[in-house]
Amino acid sequence: MKPHAPIEKQTLDATDLHHEAGPLALSSLPYETIALVLQGGGALGAYQAGVFEGLHAAGIELDWIAGISIGALNTALIAGNPPERRVERLRAFWERICQPAFFSVLPSTFEIAMFNHFDQVRTFLTASQAASAIMQGQRGFFVPRVPAPLPGVSDRPEKVSWYDTSALRATLLELCDFERINSGAIRVSVGAVNVGTGNFVYFDNTRMTLRPEHFMASGALPPAFAPVEIDGEYYWDGGVVSNTPLSEVLRAHPRRDTLAFQVDLWSARGPLPRTMANVTERAKDIQYSSRTRFVTDTLQREQRYRNVLRQVLDRVPEKLRKSDPWCIEADEMACGKKYNIQHLIYQQKEYEHHYKDYQFGLSTMRDHWSAGLTDIRKTLSAEGSLALPVNDAGFVTHDIHRAE
Repeated sequence: MKPHAPIEKQTLDATDLHHEAGPLALSSLPYETIALVLQGGGALGAYQAGVFEGLHAAGIELDWIAGISIGALNTALIAGNPPERRVERLRAFWERICQPAFFSVLPSTFEIAMFNHFDQVRTFLTASQAASAIMQGQRGFFVPRVPAPLPGVSDRPEKVSWYDTSALRATLLELCDFERINSGAIRVSVGAVNVGTGNFVYFDNTRMTLRPEHFMASGALPPAFAPVEIDGEYYWDGGVVSNTPLSEVLRAHPRRDTLAFQVDLWSARGPLPRTMANVTERAKDIQYSSRTRFVTDTLQREQRYRNVLRQVLDRVPEKLRKSDPWCIEADEMACGKKYNIQHLIYQQKEYEHHYKDYQFGLSTMRDHWSAGLTDIRKTLSAEGSLALPVNDAGFVTHDIHRAE
């Protein structure tokens, strides 16, 4: 195995990002909405923080952030801070929750030094990080529930879980300004599922006042975390139903020319499993990837039909278009708006296994962050990829890894 590139050498320079972003000025992109869409994936969420750092360095201003689970927590940190403090607060959050709740197994400098050696060492190190997360939890995030719930013993819904996440509420209140989140400067949507009805819902700051509980509910994955009570109803992690909020953004009304950066933490594509541990890992990948490419393919077909309908109606005489009931209804359905989806998918490393979503550790966190920064830099540097679509669907998707 080759030695792993030292984390500090993977940091990208913001001026390089501006310089290599291509001929299209990133500060004046021709879209009515620029959205960031964040999937759930626990400890892998640092990849999303790296992606955001790259967007921020490029001067891309977001109109809408939609997230689920850890993506919802990253959403709160971005929307809940002024632009100049967003990366700083993201880093403060991840530096905190990637430390053990009570005691460190290794000093952080020694841990990072070990991580920068060989895959065998990294595999051992990340396994120990995952074991630590199970045994003692993560600082400012969750700790084991004491006493632990017993099978068959009834208790209040907010007590029925292996871990207590009350520390997360304090962390969010410290690092996020909820008045800013609810100001409407950025539209915020976070997905959760109603435990009682099974219905998927989006908590959205255009429809309600968002509190820490809304973001915690979006990340309350059972049985590790208990449901969160909001206005008399209990909610679990949105990933139980769907882990990708892309359709919420692309099906919004009124329709708008939209550029969406879809950041996935699970890849639908992967190798056939050869061990039982591989089976667990692959099942997670498939379940939580939420068939993002199927969703984008479906939405692309829908938009093509709307665009074709728009083109046909433009050839119908105006008088008939305004008087014929079928034309009136068709006019409501037709749409000539443009959609550009920049798909960034975290690529699993050789040292990672089925516990990758809870292998919280400073070394792996920084590696994930760096990977996100690298990928968004490549994405923004691809010539012409951010331009308005010119095909008959008015809808395009770009994925640097698929292109490679």
